[in-house]
Amino acid sequence: MEGRLPQPDKGLPPPLAVIPGPWKGVGPCRGHREAPGPLAQATVEGETPGEEAPATTQLDVSRLRSSSMEIREKGSEFLREELLRAQKELKLKDAECARLCRVREQLERELEELTASLFEEAHKMVREANTKQAASEKQLKEARGKIDMLQAEVTALKTLVITSTPASPNRELHPQLLSPTKAGPRKGHARHKSTSGALCPAMCPATGQGLAQDKEGREVDTTLFAEFQAWRAAPTLDKACPFLDRVHREDVGPCLDFTMRELSALVRGAVEDNTLTIEPVASHTQPTTRATAVECGHTSTCALSGLTSPCRHRIRLGDSKSHYYISPSSRARITAVCNFFTYIRYIQQGLVRQDVEPMFWEVMRLRKEMSLAKLGFFPQEA
Repeated sequence: MEGRLPQPDKGLPPPLAVIPGPWKGVGPCRGHREAPGPLAQATVEGETPGEEAPATTQLDVSRLRSSSMEIREKGSEFLREELLRAQKELKLKDAECARLCRVREQLERELEELTASLFEEAHKMVREANTKQAASEKQLKEARGKIDMLQAEVTALKTLVITSTPASPNRELHPQLLSPTKAGPRKGHARHKSTSGALCPAMCPATGQGLAQDKEGREVDTTLFAEFQAWRAAPTLDKACPFLDRVHREDVGPCLDFTMRELSALVRGAVEDNTLTIEPVASHTQPTTRATAVECGHTSTCALSGLTSPCRHRIRLGDSKSHYYISPSSRARITAVCNFFTYIRYIQQGLVRQDVEPMFWEVMRLRKEMSLAKLGFFPQEA
């Protein structure tokens, strides 16, 4: 039992005495074997029991060196693994960052495209709205113009309806056509019976005579009819056309040629421009040159002829505030010219729906009225 070698503890290295052969130390690097030192050689050559303690210490140092080397190798291996794992994670994060950058850039492009499309759509809607507004305003303006034109046509048609014609004279506009029983007693200046029937038998059916135009013979003047036809093809108010030039020269000019030349020119211009106004005069507003004028049949002086005559009407030129009192004869001459211009304006506006010949004879009748008026024939007022 004593001769047996002591059994080493489990997990512990065997004692140095039982190791055969020379001792090999652990170098700083794996695979490097150190040469045995002088102490180890001495121990191998001749071991003595007294030298066992230093050998054990040297073994412990070697073990510590070996353990530190293993720890160092394991630590460096762990660090390498950690480094590799961190590099892999960094690569994954770099890839994720690149993907997120691409997503962000795509979203920014989509946002820019969406913003551009929204602005374009908004501009398009604004343009369409402006176009529709302009079209609506244009249609509104055209509609208002049509309404004004229709109102003017209605007014003109009403005027035509109440205008006296040879076939159906308007007795309200011409009270002298009323019978003596319906007309009632007349006030003011009375007409002379010996001249009233002789001057204008066509206007006095109450005397037992018929309308003169029913008994008159008519024959178309080819020259006048040709001029009227040429004017009717292209109606105009220009005096340069032969038809209107003849009427101005033969009828309008002489009919509006009064004693007061300056005022006559103004009246003619206002009639041609359709800006002349004729107003009835009330009894208290009639001008008088003497205190007894109001008592003697409302006599005053006509502004156009300069003659003393009852002035029951006055004229106003355009927007002027001045009024000129006129006699019945001057009023008849102005009215005859105004009737002629009114009728040719209706023809120009297309309001007269007749053949050429009836319109021609109506124009001739209006010219006849101007001729009679300039010669001094006019209907007496009631």
